Amino acid sequence: MSNVKITCVIVDDEPMALNLVESYVEKTPFLILKKKCSSAIEAMEFLKTETVDLLFLDIQMPDLTGIEFSKMLPKETRVIFTTAFDQYALDGFKVEAIDYLLKPFDYAEFLTAANKAGKYFEMAKGANNTPVSDQKEFLFVKSEYKQLRIKLSDVLYFEGLKDYIKIWLKDEPKPILTLMSLKSLEEELPGTQFMRVHRSFIVSLNNIDVIERSQIIINNQRITVSEQYKAKFLEFVNKNSLH
Repeated sequence: MSNVKITCVIVDDEPMALNLVESYVEKTPFLILKKKCSSAIEAMEFLKTETVDLLFLDIQMPDLTGIEFSKMLPKETRVIFTTAFDQYALDGFKVEAIDYLLKPFDYAEFLTAANKAGKYFEMAKGANNTPVSDQKEFLFVKSEYKQLRIKLSDVLYFEGLKDYIKIWLKDEPKPILTLMSLKSLEEELPGTQFMRVHRSFIVSLNNIDVIERSQIIINNQRITVSEQYKAKFLEFVNKNSLH
């Protein structure tokens, strides 16, 4: 059994197959089911706003095949193909699928494939117990009646203002305003990249320029590390300092 938690989505246009794989996922402790979809189009819409580690993906589906869809996935999302047709196996391995399950398959076969995924993600992330998708690359935020795609690598810091958040980005003189709380945002952000350092600030750890006593300087902006968050921040600094 894998030591990592793996988030997954099931994609199959056959309801019985969809429900069977769901039952297998539910009895596998290290798999976390995020959604089941009856088409690649539905899955594509879901993945516009969510990042997952693994897809259990049927190949022969109307509109968009599993092979075609797999070529459109972000590199961090891996695939286990499920199909009734073994002639697709070669195509599956060409797109670097983790495994290939030929229908009808039983739970033992499913678990073998899932364990292969577990070994892959353990190697990919150093075997700690947070989902691999913790390394998300972007968020969609609502601003002025639009959904804006924000690359997390471009974020300098988030500033909380009562019910609003200002998102300060690299090379942008004005922040993006969005209606949400800093607490709910904090739960969505990968802890390896961002840290709450003040009641009103979450900073990008990768974009800190200078640390001066109890202040962080990012892009000439000084942000005070408050007492409540100081111990956790100092732990981060010590872990990444040359001694």
